Amino acid sequence: MTDSAKDTGWDPSKPILEIEHLSISFFTRMREIPAVMDFSCSVMAGEAMGLVGESGCGKSTVALAVMRELGKNGKITAGTIKFKGRDLTKMNEEELRHVRGSEIAMIYQEPMASLNPAMKIGAQLAEVPMIHSGMSKDEAWKLARQIVADVRLPDPDRIVNSYPHQLSGGQQQRIVIAMALMAKPALLILDEPTTALDVTVEAGIVDLVKDLGHKYGTSMLFISHNLGLIMDVCDRLCVMYSGEAVETGEVAQVFDNMRHPYTQALFRSIPLPGADKNSRPLISIPGNFPLPHERPHGCNFGPRCDYFQDGRCNAADVPMSEVPGDDRHASRCLRWTEIDWAAPPAQREVKQKAAVGKVVLKMEDLKKYYSVSSGAFGGGMKKVVKANETLSFEAREGETLAIVGESGCGKSTFAKVLMGLETATSGSIMLFDENVQSTPIQKRNTDTVSSVQMVFQNPFDTLNPSMSVGRQIIRALEIFKYGKSDAERHQRMLELLDLVKLPRAFAERMPRQLSGGQKQRVGIARAFAGGAKVVVADEPVSALDVSVQAAVTDLLMDIQRENKTTLLFISHDLSIVRYLSDRVMVMYLGHVVEMGTTDQVFQPPYHPYTEALLSAVPIADTKVIRKRIVLEGDIPSAMNPPPGCPFQTRCRWKSQVPGGLCDREMPPVQVLEGGHQIKCHLSAEVLATMEPVIKIAAE
Repeated sequence: MTDSAKDTGWDPSKPILEIEHLSISFFTRMREIPAVMDFSCSVMAGEAMGLVGESGCGKSTVALAVMRELGKNGKITAGTIKFKGRDLTKMNEEELRHVRGSEIAMIYQEPMASLNPAMKIGAQLAEVPMIHSGMSKDEAWKLARQIVADVRLPDPDRIVNSYPHQLSGGQQQRIVIAMALMAKPALLILDEPTTALDVTVEAGIVDLVKDLGHKYGTSMLFISHNLGLIMDVCDRLCVMYSGEAVETGEVAQVFDNMRHPYTQALFRSIPLPGADKNSRPLISIPGNFPLPHERPHGCNFGPRCDYFQDGRCNAADVPMSEVPGDDRHASRCLRWTEIDWAAPPAQREVKQKAAVGKVVLKMEDLKKYYSVSSGAFGGGMKKVVKANETLSFEAREGETLAIVGESGCGKSTFAKVLMGLETATSGSIMLFDENVQSTPIQKRNTDTVSSVQMVFQNPFDTLNPSMSVGRQIIRALEIFKYGKSDAERHQRMLELLDLVKLPRAFAERMPRQLSGGQKQRVGIARAFAGGAKVVVADEPVSALDVSVQAAVTDLLMDIQRENKTTLLFISHDLSIVRYLSDRVMVMYLGHVVEMGTTDQVFQPPYHPYTEALLSAVPIADTKVIRKRIVLEGDIPSAMNPPPGCPFQTRCRWKSQVPGGLCDREMPPVQVLEGGHQIKCHLSAEVLATMEPVIKIAAE
């Protein structure tokens, strides 16, 4: 750090990255599209700065501008980006090549986009110091092995000789972080580096990034829409809305003393501890995010703001203004001194708790095994993958049952079996007194198909791009044999758009004209076209912005109250699960390891796996104290599960069980008070000593 400071004449007491009044536009044949306007922020040496905001607000555009990789149609139209005192906007390609990779490195959201599938990991890592520092091949390979150990990957010798496809998603992301750190850059840009990962893997990556930042003295620009992650990783943050910075300051200052209506609206739309779907529902931000060429006059957030004043907030561009008394805390709001920030929200309405009725779905000892050949072209020994092992549970009318667990635990396999896309190996699925476990979807009658429907994770993949929204819903009504005429089906389609709170005019729109949240609403409307009684929602809000998540989850709850729907909510986001579920089922490697009401599962005693899951969830609240339990290693392979308890290879409580029982025997299901079930060898006395993972600090 000091050597490079001497080389450039940069004073380390000054910001390492200083962006001032930056404006960026993209030029198309039709028009200039302003993506970022008058954006300013600074990052000091060794500091981590978080960039927060909804999709399309310009976070990634700012990061690409720092790397000078805006593409052919992107152009910096005003402002400066100074790195160590030198203006990156004035550098030529040769100068940029010396800075990129060696002094500034970037980690992208999708790790496989950064890895060459045809090269071994060691060769890809060794390339960096060989190109940037002229290091010899032997030295570079030694450094590669050292950095692989630094990013806490097991068996570094095996990893450096592996190909990317032989690693899990979390391991691939660690390799990408290792690659970025190979040249020991002064600034690391991370663009949503954990979005595609499980919360347990995410917790490990977050700890890793923080530790390596301290070890190497690296400054960070951390882009995320997850405010809890920002609190875990960053010292300061900058909240962006529609191409502008609207609030910036230290993390604790902004979280506890927010001074912009958009920041306040973001916090009101995320499920923090204390939120409840009936008594304290989330408040979604009204209206939609403006398109770049349709931004309003004056304040960009004006049309969606509770404090908007006509003739004042839309009169002229709003400048950033300093918040006195705080360290570099500023807000782009004309009224921030007039607003009572402690006042409770006016528009929150208390909802009636949905009545839970009779059992509509019952699974008993359900097993789903796959036969897989170990040879390359179908030859070799046959191995069995036990995706689901003796699943037993029931779900009632009007109830929300959440199914949680890491990738590979069997959540989606169980959903496919229920939907009839797969048939079970053994066991029974009773759906309205009919056993459907061995009936594939092609042989199910229309009533059974229409009564069990699915809302998928990615709304972009589930709609036909060449068919209008209305036509896609009518198509579902035709398949479910609804109505006697086209007019009846058309009327029902309009009613379904009302149900999901979309304007009826959207019936004529094509999917490409809709935002992610609007597409997910169409998916929900289509699921309810046949009067679905059981809806399997597979990560339905994980691809959406936090502000849209609140609207979609509350929409699902409203529909449930109205139609008495049974909702099976598959998710790894335990904050959302705590907010909307009545009961929770925790899965690990095909087994149900814990099941109970939401209150039972979120309070001790926990199954050791549930305890680790809860501790890994980032919570955007400075008053919350979390116990940190980072699981070592990845979830074992379902093709070669460990003997005894499936969780014993990662369990921190294993030493509390005498006689090596965890290594030898599958644990029994213990039924605790109130029907709370835990599949574990720990005695009731040991379970009773467990402490809460999440506590609220005393005022």
